Amino acid sequence: MEKLSQQIKDWRKAQGFTQEKLAQVAGVGLRFVRDLEQGKKTLRMDKVNQVLKLFGKELGTVGLT
Repeated sequence: MEKLSQQIKDWRKAQGFTQEKLAQVAGVGLRFVRDLEQGKKTLRMDKVNQVLKLFGKELGTVGLT
């Protein structure tokens, strides 16, 4: 999660977004963005994907066979 958190923070800064602007554009709360960038381990995947979608990315699951 730490690598993903840092990557999102780097992408946000590269786009010139503040945490507040990222939250607004992604349709999530500011607290969620802060938790995401701090590497909180229990975040909703659908909300993470709302943020990642802005950067052309998506988080998926690994299926069991």
